[in-house]
Amino acid sequence: MIKITLKDGSVRDVEKGSSVFDVAKAISGRLAKEAVVGEVNGELVDLSFELNEDVDLNILKFDDEKGRDTFRHSTAHIMARAVKNLYPNTKLAIGPSIENGFYYDFEVEKNFTPEDLEKIEKEMKNIISAKEKFERFELPRQEALDLVKKMKEDYKEELINDLPEDAIISFYRHGDFVDLCAGPHVHEIKFIKAFKLLSATGAYWRGDENNKMLQRIYGTCFPKANMLETHLAKLEDAKKRDHNKLGRELQIFNTNENIGQGLPLLLPKGAKIVQILQRFVEDEEERRGYELTKTPLMAKSDLYKISGHWQLYKDGMFVLGDEEVDKEVFGLRPMTCPFQIMVYKNTQKSYRDLPKRYNETSTLFRNESSGEMHGLIRVRQFTISEGHLMVTPEQLEDEFKGVVSLINYFMDTLGIHEDITYQFSKWDPNKSEKYIGTPEQWESAQDQMRTILDHLEIDYVEAEGEAAFYGPKLDIQFKNVHGKEDTIITVQIDFALAEKFDMTYIDSNGEKKHPYIIHRTSIGCYERTLAMLIEKYAGKFPAWLAPVQVKMLPIADRHLDYTYELKKEFEKHGIRVEIDARLESVGYKIREARLERNPYMLVIGDNEVEQKNISVRSRDKGELGAMSVEDFIKDLVEEIETKAILLQD
Repeated sequence: MIKITLKDGSVRDVEKGSSVFDVAKAISGRLAKEAVVGEVNGELVDLSFELNEDVDLNILKFDDEKGRDTFRHSTAHIMARAVKNLYPNTKLAIGPSIENGFYYDFEVEKNFTPEDLEKIEKEMKNIISAKEKFERFELPRQEALDLVKKMKEDYKEELINDLPEDAIISFYRHGDFVDLCAGPHVHEIKFIKAFKLLSATGAYWRGDENNKMLQRIYGTCFPKANMLETHLAKLEDAKKRDHNKLGRELQIFNTNENIGQGLPLLLPKGAKIVQILQRFVEDEEERRGYELTKTPLMAKSDLYKISGHWQLYKDGMFVLGDEEVDKEVFGLRPMTCPFQIMVYKNTQKSYRDLPKRYNETSTLFRNESSGEMHGLIRVRQFTISEGHLMVTPEQLEDEFKGVVSLINYFMDTLGIHEDITYQFSKWDPNKSEKYIGTPEQWESAQDQMRTILDHLEIDYVEAEGEAAFYGPKLDIQFKNVHGKEDTIITVQIDFALAEKFDMTYIDSNGEKKHPYIIHRTSIGCYERTLAMLIEKYAGKFPAWLAPVQVKMLPIADRHLDYTYELKKEFEKHGIRVEIDARLESVGYKIREARLERNPYMLVIGDNEVEQKNISVRSRDKGELGAMSVEDFIKDLVEEIETKAILLQD
């Protein structure tokens, strides 16, 4: 007998050689039915794994993250087998689990169509009906290579060659299908009951645009049909909220192939929202002691060589000129820090002058790869609420806290504070060539940031290798409607650039010292924030942000004079108004106005003209009926000035 210590601390005596599944069955029939994978001494194993010594055992279900990953990855294998059954000349690449599903990459003779996905789904159901098991086996390196060569699986051969010499090379078999895989997998194929293939798209092998373009099939899966139905309903809602679709429908932004990828056109409504946000941010930052700067959009390579951007970030920049030919080579700026550093250096500073807080609404340029472009979220030219604080060591924590307070104020006002998460991004000491500074400087800066974050009492996760090249950072994350997480705001502690640029201040002892620099955005990239707001509110912007706050619908031509009088009165109070004066029925106009999702709609007819009042419909509260013009203006102005966020219907 051996002793098994379970997650709750209880200990069970089981017969040596028992499988993880045997233990689950001994605990309860329900656990055996719901078990997906085991975790033995912290390592994931198949449920068929035999226990031959005393161990700590955790039995994971679909409810557990690692259980879901295993379930999804197993479904990816079923899909790969179905594809090979239907299209035998297909070559297999990789098929990992991802959040909310899985994908598998294939080299195929022709791209998959929606009809192909239906056929693959049907074949997957046939495979599952056979009720086979996943069987693991291991091979020495040469035998593993011989096997995948015999199978003509070129990508698997490349993967094996990339493994360390001492790596365990494992495969999984179900039926006559064999795939290279580290595992683990579900106990039996029949557990996979509810799945859906969602789309097929192109994907470069290993994400490198220099490699072959493969076909990637995305799918999702659940142990119960009702769970799948709920998830698919959420996906439909996500499609409706997708800023790339909705933003175009609402005439907020567009793109043009003659302008280029990653260079969106903000249409008048989108430009108005961004203008409102920029004014809001700049006014609030001024109230908090920031000084506004305006710096060039480009600089000579000399500036970027001092900062290190030229050496470490040049591939991500747009470079104007050829270093081998031209006397001067310029780069469009990917960030503003070197420029605001030069603003600081304009005069010698004393410790009494610090902290110095500079802010700028900065247009930046980054040479993103074509495969990374997506709507307003990832673009090549964008505008950011950038800022830099030059502080003494004693001021670092309070100023960092002040930056986070400012960010949280903006997130609260936008109504998205509950949707964000915090990530402490650190350097990767194994890739020190990516960074400037010494290991001692990095550890010191990271310790200081961790202490500050702990004092702020915010929940954060740590992510190695995600730091900026000059210092650790706090990344504020937001998930789009499809579940993909993007960084919207960063706060960075920089210990290196002050020394590189010979930035100094005179301390209380009359000695020159280098300040710390806090790099920060406060509301992030305006384009990305706009995308986030479109999806958050499904286009139903709060009144203070709405590009059109009131849509006026005169019923007939005889009502136009009164309607235009009202428009002038509203505009005196800063209210943004549009009139639909088209010769269309009022019912048609109302339907069109609802699709535009403006906060308020006013229908103007004979009664309104005679009574000198208005009939009001609120997007968020429904029909408000007849109101005096004065009361409506008073209520709306208060709603705008307080930046109220009403419940959406």
